[in-house]
Parts: sequence; C-alpha cells; structure tokens
Amino acid sequence: MSNRTTVTAFLLLGFSDVPEVQILYFILLLVIYLAALMENLLIITAIALDHQLHTPMYFFLMNLSVVDLGSISVNIPKSMANSLTHTRSISYAGCVIQVFFLVFLIGTNVFLLTIMAYDRYVAICRPLHYERVMNRRACVQMAASAWTSGCLSSALHTGNTFSITFCGGNMVDQFFCEIPQLLKLACSDLYLSEVQILTFSASLGLSCFVLITFSYVQIFKTALRIAPEQGCHKAFSTCLPHLIVISIFVFTCIFAYLKPTSSSASGLDLVVALLYSMLPSVMNPVIYSMRNKEIKASLRRLTGWMLFTKI
Repeated sequence: MSNRTTVTAFLLLGFSDVPEVQILYFILLLVIYLAALMENLLIITAIALDHQLHTPMYFFLMNLSVVDLGSISVNIPKSMANSLTHTRSISYAGCVIQVFFLVFLIGTNVFLLTIMAYDRYVAICRPLHYERVMNRRACVQMAASAWTSGCLSSALHTGNTFSITFCGGNMVDQFFCEIPQLLKLACSDLYLSEVQILTFSASLGLSCFVLITFSYVQIFKTALRIAPEQGCHKAFSTCLPHLIVISIFVFTCIFAYLKPTSSSASGLDLVVALLYSMLPSVMNPVIYSMRNKEIKASLRRLTGWMLFTKI
C-alpha cells in the first residue's frame, strides 16, 4: 500500500517533443473534437425537440450520441491541454477518472450498438411483432441495462486496476490512462486477476459483435427477399458502413486490451488507441444519422426555426 500511495501522478506519452508539432497536434485534435461535439449535439437536440423522432430507433440513437459525446471528452481535452502547455502529467485521481469513464463508455457503446442492431432486426425481419417487442417500457429497460452494465463493468475494472501496487515507475506508454499500460507498472501478482477480467470482457465484446453481425446478415437477407435489386443496394449502403465501424471499434479494443503487457510501446499502439477512442464518436453520427432522411429533415426544420426566432 505504501508503494502504491507514493505514485501521486503519472506521465503520459507525448506525440512529439517539438513545440511546432505539438501545436499542430493540438489543432488537429481540436478540429476532430469540435466536429464530434457538433455532430452529436445536433443529433441529441433534433431527437429531443422533434416529436416525430420519438421512436425506439431514435431513442437508442440519442443514447448512443450521449455516449459518443462523453467518450471523446474523456481523454481528448486532457491530451490537447498537455500539448498546449508542453506538459505530460496527469494526477493519480485524474487517471482513475479517465480509466473509469473510458471503460464505462466503451462498454455502454458496445451494448447500445447490439441493442440497436436487434431493434433494426425486429423492425425489418419481424415487423408484425415490432410494437409488442420494442414497446416504451422495453426500450427504457434495454437502455438502462446498457448503461448499468457499462457502469458496473467499469467499477470492477477500475477497482481492480488501482488496487494494484505500482512500482514500475509512473510513465504510461499511451497518451491517456489505459489499463494495459498501467498493468505494465504493476509489481504484484494482483494484475493477473485484472487480465482475466479483461479477457472475459473481450469475449463478451466479441459475442456482442457476433450478435450484431447476425442481425445485419438477417436484415440483408430479408431486404433481398423483399426487393432483390433495390434491397441489395440499400442493404449494402446501410449495413456495410455500420459493420465496418463496429468491426474497427471492437477489434481495436480487443487488440489494445488483450495485447501482452510486456510489449513495448509503438506507433501501432497510438494508432489503435486513436481508432477506438475517437473514430466511433466522429463516424457514428455520420453513419447512423447524417445519412438518414428523417434526421436531415428534422435538422433542416430545427435550423429554420432557430433562424426564424432570431429574425
């Protein structure tokens, strides 16, 4: 315990020590961060204010936008601040908070994506049962279970990780606090229990990915049966982008969290971290909403109403 409490702060990995490159890195992250904020805030506002969008699909989509808004806000602002102030430190409490919310939002994201795929499966493949299966109470329970499961999972991971004695220094080989990189600093056998829990969580994430893939395959087959020509084009344009982003998200998470902790930091680690921590927040609004006619129509009505009220 005494060894662990001596670690009062951690040093994060910087992308560069050159001031000009740090400023460029700050500007790049700022553009990505503002784009993700704008996209997700627009979706949340449109769904909340437009009663025509108060359906199960858009209810889950709003939850997903809240998750994406939170997940990109966990580590990006701190990384931008560090690059601007030419520092690399993060407090022990700050590191705990980063780990908790990152794992919490990643878990919730995976569960919500699984629920959304199931919702589309019932709507397209079992349309006669849709209102009975996806009623208001069921939707609220599903969303609540996704958030609760993510929170409980995160509390378990965070508690396990920071109960470990750190005596391998305080240098984290990542631009934010990440559990596998923190496990490198462990000097007790307690970290093995966290590795086992990570393995179980990765298996659960892979199972969710299999369920999502199964749902989209069934949607694709149903669309082909209904309208072979139009159905093929629509199914590909709808399902394929979803599966690509979900695949990148799930497999980069599994790679990052199941990679042997003895491995040294590399450029690949940074790329993988960027993909699973930033890509969903930027791409989910584009794929799930901006290509959706109802969302675009709602946004046009919303912006028109805002302009009218200002006049």
